[in-house]
Amino acid sequence: MKLDPAIISALDIDPTKATLTSHGGSGFSSTYQLTTQLPDGSEKRYFVKTGKGEEARVMFEGEYTSLNALHSCVPTLCPQAFSHGPLSSSPSTYYLITTFLSLSRTPRSPSTPSLATKLAQLHSTPAPADYFGFPVTTCCGSTPQNNTPKSSWAEFYAENRITEVARRCEEANGGDGELRGLMERVRGEVVPRLLGRLKVRPVVVHGDLWSGNGGVAGGEEVVFDPSSCYAHNEYEFGIMKMFGGFGDAFWKEYHSIVPKAEPVEEYEDRVELYELYHHLNHHALFGSSYRAGAVAIMKRLVGKYGKSGTKE
Repeated sequence: MKLDPAIISALDIDPTKATLTSHGGSGFSSTYQLTTQLPDGSEKRYFVKTGKGEEARVMFEGEYTSLNALHSCVPTLCPQAFSHGPLSSSPSTYYLITTFLSLSRTPRSPSTPSLATKLAQLHSTPAPADYFGFPVTTCCGSTPQNNTPKSSWAEFYAENRITEVARRCEEANGGDGELRGLMERVRGEVVPRLLGRLKVRPVVVHGDLWSGNGGVAGGEEVVFDPSSCYAHNEYEFGIMKMFGGFGDAFWKEYHSIVPKAEPVEEYEDRVELYELYHHLNHHALFGSSYRAGAVAIMKRLVGKYGKSGTKE
């Protein structure tokens, strides 16, 4: 790809002193390293993604807004996003520009805060708005998420996450009476019971924080590819639990800064409820191999917290 005028303008760089080289990509997007020479002779590198069509526009706008929401709370947690929009040479192709991270396999520097500490700092910072949701659509994988604001966290999780993903599961996999019935009970009974009594304030969450979306760069533990919203901090833990990779030391350090919400005895069940969303989303995206995990979670939570369950 040639260096597009939209990127040149967004970064205010001299195109004669800039090089754009391929940095891989996926079936959805292409990625590049943009290296520019500064007036003092030093170099600065940027990470550039491009993708085609409305899906790319939505995804890059969500990632741009998510990265800057995280960065504004904890600047060393993630790359900074600089610009997004259509390319001048191809208006149906969109770009996103962020800081370039040189990821390495070396451990973080002991002089830098751990990911657990950074995440706790993020979750200790009130969201810049007093609602649950987000200013733009964000994508978890390729799934666009409805972030229409709600004043109630339980309502947001039931309607904007469970209801939406239920629709996508049926669109992708066809009708499923058992799954639909369980999801209706989770939405109508379990969510109000487990989340409706919580006293939570919205904080910015990464939203897709599995181990593949993190690493070490410049001695710092960092994260990327966020799918943010203003949410209950424990919502973050659903996908972290689903895929693992965060050990006891991580959780001990995190909870020494941000205690578990009350009632503490329901913490594990809340995290499993949040994990459910990601099982359902993976079922919608990747098919039946994720159905069993979703059904098992729903049956257990409905049995424990449904109206015919034993725990009130």
